[in-house]
Amino acid sequence: MPAKDMTTPDYRKIFDAVVDAWHRHDIDGVLAHLNDDVIWHYHVGSKPVRSKSAARKFLSLLAGRQLDVGWKIFHHAISGNRLFVEGADVYKTPDGIAVTMPYMGVLEFRGNLICGWRDYVDSSIVARLEAGEAPADYLIELGQRATG
Repeated sequence: MPAKDMTTPDYRKIFDAVVDAWHRHDIDGVLAHLNDDVIWHYHVGSKPVRSKSAARKFLSLLAGRQLDVGWKIFHHAISGNRLFVEGADVYKTPDGIAVTMPYMGVLEFRGNLICGWRDYVDSSIVARLEAGEAPADYLIELGQRATG
């Protein structure tokens, strides 16, 4: 295995800092890791958030909808300047409904900052879970996988 290039940032460590900040709803902590011209597809298939200031507005709205955040990352892979992550979005709605939704994300980095972010989730399932529909067994299984 070739030695790691010491000039390459630790993308997983940077993303873990984003996850940790979001657990605390520390919007500034999340934004500290985003490039000013970030393009964030918070749901691939929806219009993306473009810019750090737009990300601040989006995160402010999301913070009111996702309480007790326990976002988990199970596995990751790095290819070039991209970090691929698999995990589960875990939170409660303001009505106290627990949501665990399998999650995939691709993050592109420019230096130490995220410049592109694409989240792959099924928004129709998220909406049903947030409305109180019981999750299917296979969703529970995916959401409870072990980290590695």
